[in-house]
Amino acid sequence: MDITPTHNTVPLCNGDFRSLAEALDYAATGRTGYNFYDGRGRLATVLPYSQLRSEAQKLAAKLLATGAEPGSRVAVIADTHPDFMRVFYACQYAGLVPVPLPATMFLGGRDAYVGQIRRLLCDCQAAIAMSPAGFLPFLLEAAEGLELLFVGQIADLDGVDASQVEISSAPRCETAYLQYTSGSTRYPRGVIITQKAVMHNLSSIIRVGIKVQDGDRCMSWLPFYHDMGLVGMVLAPMASQMSVDYLNTRDFAMRPRLWLNLISQNQSTISFGPPFGYELCVRRIREPEVGRFNLACWRVAGIGAEIIRPEPLRQFARILNSSGFDSRAFMPCYGMAECSLAVSFMPLGHGLWVDKVKGGDFTDLNREFLPVVDNAVEDGEQINSFVVCGCPLPGYEVEIRDDQGNVLPERHCGALFVRGDSVMEGYFGKEDETCEVLSADGWLNTGDMAYMLDGNLVITGRQKDLIIINGRNIWPQDLEFIAEQQPEVRTGDASAFSINGRDGSEKAVLVVQCRGLDVNAYSDLAHRLHGLVKKEMGIECLVELVPRNTLPRTTSGKLSRSGARSGFMARHTGSKASLSETLYSFPEISAQAI
Repeated sequence: MDITPTHNTVPLCNGDFRSLAEALDYAATGRTGYNFYDGRGRLATVLPYSQLRSEAQKLAAKLLATGAEPGSRVAVIADTHPDFMRVFYACQYAGLVPVPLPATMFLGGRDAYVGQIRRLLCDCQAAIAMSPAGFLPFLLEAAEGLELLFVGQIADLDGVDASQVEISSAPRCETAYLQYTSGSTRYPRGVIITQKAVMHNLSSIIRVGIKVQDGDRCMSWLPFYHDMGLVGMVLAPMASQMSVDYLNTRDFAMRPRLWLNLISQNQSTISFGPPFGYELCVRRIREPEVGRFNLACWRVAGIGAEIIRPEPLRQFARILNSSGFDSRAFMPCYGMAECSLAVSFMPLGHGLWVDKVKGGDFTDLNREFLPVVDNAVEDGEQINSFVVCGCPLPGYEVEIRDDQGNVLPERHCGALFVRGDSVMEGYFGKEDETCEVLSADGWLNTGDMAYMLDGNLVITGRQKDLIIINGRNIWPQDLEFIAEQQPEVRTGDASAFSINGRDGSEKAVLVVQCRGLDVNAYSDLAHRLHGLVKKEMGIECLVELVPRNTLPRTTSGKLSRSGARSGFMARHTGSKASLSETLYSFPEISAQAI
């Protein structure tokens, strides 16, 4: 079994298509395609675009033969498996709307995962639900009693007669897919992405962002249910007829060197990852291994999905310099699912551009970020470094606004708003939530804080409450819900947020008000919450117990997470508490480690 070739037999066409089905039609005339590797780096499945198109069209007819109407949602477990590709593209030909669902059962255990999938099936009003064989038991349990037209794997449709069903590449549904934001498990939001939006974004990524050229090849371990994995590493390569080599996210986490092995082996030129992926390589790779890699081919080392810290990337470049890796390949970018994917890219070959500014609270609206000139720093003055994320792609308008909606000048921090053809249509079935972030004239409030620097975006943090841990979006409501289910905690007595650790990475914090507990009860509750968060969410979380009436509220009585964060920081400025600690902010109880 041979991988699909890097060099194609048809001229490169950079994303100039009306729909994803039309793009696959053209890609199928060449020899390139998708390649899947197992956890030991061995080639497991080869799926040329020509074969994918044929199989997707046959499957499309069978999906319609189940009784599904054009526009119906087809939920599919988005494991790194060729069956996901078959189902996703079958939906494009059938005029159905694929809905990638997470394949992260290991993060919170079986019950939590099944519950999450069931909530998503209900939220998107799925007509069909599909999965590769490995996840099928979980899907069947999640869909029990929901009366879907079909639940199963592709092989279960073998007996369906679809001989009378006609399939066309012409768009039969304006919606290309629903992309669930990878955040709240209890309050899901499905982003509606149209064919027009995704094709515009793909064209910009391919032509302006990474500037695809003959001889390019992609390698990815990113999950297919994440916007960077789906749009950046599944759809963009297909729309530019590139071959791609895939490694399951779980296998990368276990053996990060496989990422570099496969890039070296297949001479991949393009690969993206969140910062923690590069950092994981730094932690796991030993000096003697570096000589095994040949990374001179890697011309685009994309970075996105979370706040970018420069030092781990510099360490990555230093360690792998002797393997041929060029630090100028680093390409910071900014994007989000609500914009299909990409908003901005740094120019090719530029590497990291780090803006050093004088310190403080980088979520302050209308604050001017003064640059550090010639490394001139006063004693005790805090310095922070931000990685510049490049200029907005063509077709985007970008504004940095204060809390009154006024547009701010360069180097002034504010809320980031964007408008353009790649912006979502809205959240599926959630008109109120859509109106909260998307104005009638098309401006999207990203929820991120930023400033402009010579026309480039610099992301400083988030105005919204989202917590990002190792590239995963965690909604504070989910952590608060866990706390509020405990008998000692009342509704509204918990607040979750994030802080920056000493290494610059994001740490989750859960502050819980307690009422009339003794010392042993405090300890029991804190340890229990720490364990439940780890079990259900798969993350470490610092738990702080505080007296009643500690958590601040807005004038309307709503919980203020930003106020809770400020209070936490004030209580623990200079504290040596680490992530593994549980804090008790009562005069009679000192901090105790788990």
